[in-house]
Amino acid sequence: MSQDATITLTPGALTLDQLHHLMARPHRLELAPACWPKVEAAARLVARVAAGDSPVYGVNTGFGKLASVRIPAGQIEELQRRLVVSHMCGCGQPLPDPVVRLTLILKAASLALGHSGVQRATIDLLLALLNHDVLPIIPAKGSVGASGDLAPLAHLAGCLIGVGDVRVRGTVRAAADALRDIGQEPLALAAKEGLALINGTQVSTALALAGLFATRAVLDAALVAGAMSVDAARGSDTPFDPRLVAVRNQPSQMRVAERLTALLATSEIRASHRDGDERVQDPYSLRCQPQVMGPCLELLDAAAATLAREANGVSDNPLVFADDQALLSGGSFHGQAVAFAADQMALVLAETGSLSERRIALLTDAHLSGLPPFLTPQPGLNSGFMLPHIAAAALASENQHLAHPASVDSRPTSANQEDHASMATYAARRLLEMTENAATIVAIELLAAAQGIELRKPLETSPALQGFVRKVREHGAFLIEDRPLHRDVGALAAAVLQGAFADKMSPTAT
Repeated sequence: MSQDATITLTPGALTLDQLHHLMARPHRLELAPACWPKVEAAARLVARVAAGDSPVYGVNTGFGKLASVRIPAGQIEELQRRLVVSHMCGCGQPLPDPVVRLTLILKAASLALGHSGVQRATIDLLLALLNHDVLPIIPAKGSVGASGDLAPLAHLAGCLIGVGDVRVRGTVRAAADALRDIGQEPLALAAKEGLALINGTQVSTALALAGLFATRAVLDAALVAGAMSVDAARGSDTPFDPRLVAVRNQPSQMRVAERLTALLATSEIRASHRDGDERVQDPYSLRCQPQVMGPCLELLDAAAATLAREANGVSDNPLVFADDQALLSGGSFHGQAVAFAADQMALVLAETGSLSERRIALLTDAHLSGLPPFLTPQPGLNSGFMLPHIAAAALASENQHLAHPASVDSRPTSANQEDHASMATYAARRLLEMTENAATIVAIELLAAAQGIELRKPLETSPALQGFVRKVREHGAFLIEDRPLHRDVGALAAAVLQGAFADKMSPTAT
């Protein structure tokens, strides 16, 4: 556990930067005290409704298609327990620890907004899990993103009642044993609490946020790699001229052009062919970077704004409005907003990787780049970057297939009561694979572009890009003779995802 000071979270005011920081490793967390009166008022209203005679969905009725079945007062707690255990039917590999950590944070913050009707003790137990880094094992598959992330959130909720497994510092433990070890008792769920815990978009949102943070890092690195490739190929910076880009009237394209211009400023390589170059225009993968990466940046900004709002909202059902003494049943659990945001990021990743792969192809083609074939000083005896480019092409193809929008699909469930689904959880989950693929493509381009720049010596690239070439060389040396490159590529891809090539191009929404 981190020895840092306790961090106070204010429900409804979480920032993306804050969530990015908190998901990476355990921290000691608390909620702002101002949230508790509203939580307690909502819980009192639910208890009063549960004791009354009127049927209220999720409080004293069955669920989904069974909403018309009235549950006797003496069985309400058992109803909530059975709801949780019956929904623990997720499948697939467990979600990564950072995603689970973020899911717990989002669930606690959402419940603490005071519209879910849960006991304070329920939220306190979520915080206890976070503060001891006791992470529920949540299977990654099995949610359609409609009535919330039902199956995965049920595995989270199950741990609160002592059912299921958790991971504690890498070791799998029974939830009941882990609760005992941190001095906690399993919850006895009160009215509506099981439903509040398993309804909601917290799993799909956590997955989408993880995808957002990784996509930011990939996009930043791709801009660096793109600038390096321009210089390695003796390309022109004229397409990034602010006058040219300004009249397109697309601010995101201006931002990308400004970044590329700054990265290439005062390059000796560029100066060497500014006059008398027989080439008239560069291939699109070099000169159209603002027109491709600008829209990517814009989509990423939009997705970030959507997810920032989702992280600060309430998405279970029914919702409690204690001031009005009302419980209102609706569809707040539907994940369409998250699904659309995830699909936008999938497009960004596919296009970023596609453009990067085209630049790798350009650099390895001696006729286009003017560099030795496959960037090797001794072609023929050595294959150089022939196979890294093929790997990049394979990954770019995978991402293009994975970018098919998940949100256009739907499968009715619960005997057609829940007849439209968002598929938000899959839409967001596939981003984890896509970011790894895209980071690997960009890592290959960084290695190839650094190789190309160094083959231009004694001419030097810009001071800014010299710094990035040195950073590349921390993970892979100049390729003189063929050697296995998979470790170099893997280490550099990890550095990309960790933000080693980050700049100020990240989305503005926080």
